[in-house]
Amino acid sequence: MFLGLFLASSGSTLAIAETTESRDAVETGYLLLTEKPYMPPDFNQATFDEVWRVWPEPLRSRAERASKDERRQMAFQRYGLTRRPEDDSGAPLQYVVDEAGNWSMNCFACHGGSVLGTEYPGAPNSDFELTTLTEEVRKTKLRLGKPLTRMDVGSILMPLGTTRGTTNAVMFGVALMAYRNPDLTRSNRRLPPPMTHHDMDAPPWWNFHRKKNLYIDGFAPSGARPLMQFMLVEENGPEDFQSWEADYQNVYAYLMSLRPPKYQGSLDDRLVAAGRTVFERSCAECHGTYGAEASYPEVMVSLAEIGTDPVRHEALTSEHRGSYHRSWFAHYGKKEVITDPDGYVAPPLDGIWASAPYFHNGSVPTLWHLLHPDERPVVWSRHAEGFDEDRVGFVIDQFSAVPKSVKSSAERRQYFDTRRHGKSAMGHDFVDQLTADEKKAVLEYLKTL
Repeated sequence: MFLGLFLASSGSTLAIAETTESRDAVETGYLLLTEKPYMPPDFNQATFDEVWRVWPEPLRSRAERASKDERRQMAFQRYGLTRRPEDDSGAPLQYVVDEAGNWSMNCFACHGGSVLGTEYPGAPNSDFELTTLTEEVRKTKLRLGKPLTRMDVGSILMPLGTTRGTTNAVMFGVALMAYRNPDLTRSNRRLPPPMTHHDMDAPPWWNFHRKKNLYIDGFAPSGARPLMQFMLVEENGPEDFQSWEADYQNVYAYLMSLRPPKYQGSLDDRLVAAGRTVFERSCAECHGTYGAEASYPEVMVSLAEIGTDPVRHEALTSEHRGSYHRSWFAHYGKKEVITDPDGYVAPPLDGIWASAPYFHNGSVPTLWHLLHPDERPVVWSRHAEGFDEDRVGFVIDQFSAVPKSVKSSAERRQYFDTRRHGKSAMGHDFVDQLTADEKKAVLEYLKTL
């Protein structure tokens, strides 16, 4: 049976709502993402099976004593990979694995995570360790005498991400688009464009149906073509994009069908009711309303007002957005693109309880910290497992600085340092207008969205 086209109440399967889109299109969209490679492979099964041999101690010794299946699970956990729901193949949700054992990354690498230990296509993958995976695959290939791929070489020149669960995704797009003409033929450009590298937290896909525009600054209108930008690798030409557009109409239908999982913990009904009142008075103007008469205003909030980290806004320039506007992705200027937004769009909050960390850069580990700006940790690391039901989000340890005992770059990526460029946890101080009791009530209400 396909992933499960129903509203899940148990939390065991991602809720997929009935929509006006055909069932066939929704099913096909998911199958295309998981079964059809749109990118060249990054490595093969034989390489992945050997990657444990380059792990640090004592992890390597543990892997050596483990069975093959146990080692595979250890690798999945180390790199933030999950199994596919209702699929016993053992293939990861985040990669297409073909019959020859080649692994090609798909959209679920960033947008397919887990909630309370259950895999959820469409959930942000807050565990994804793209940099560590790429570094250790490269070491394994060199050890085995295998040729390196574009990812192995490109990651030496361009940072992939500096913290577990976040990636430099925006600059990936800028870099790839710089070598294309508007019709996606390859340009004569030789030097890379100026770039401001920074990390982003992947948004959940279960809010996709609520948005008319995409991205934190809402600059691009929603549609099938914008979903295809990640495929701008050298191997893919304009004829590929044209032939794959029909595929991505199905992918678009799949994304439009997704809905968030329901919170399964206990709720204080009195607090929920009080929280809803406070939320609709103080938060709904930007974030919308929820329930039977839901609404979403898609409000752009200026940087001066929101006060969150400005690097994402500054990094994607009006020139970058203009290049997108003139391209095939925006139908050569026929789609309305905002080339000079003055801030960030307040996102819809459906399923917010299940989408930690918070803010566009993933700098805030729990909803409680979001509601208490002065208590946000300077440096924090999350536990590998566990969910903080009281604070709603990650179970964390917090520090004044990254411990001096941390030596390797892979270990350092386990620590989110809000003092680093693009990683500030400041802003969204509107919540300080609420009393302690109001914050407690809003926190309870947010669990119900």
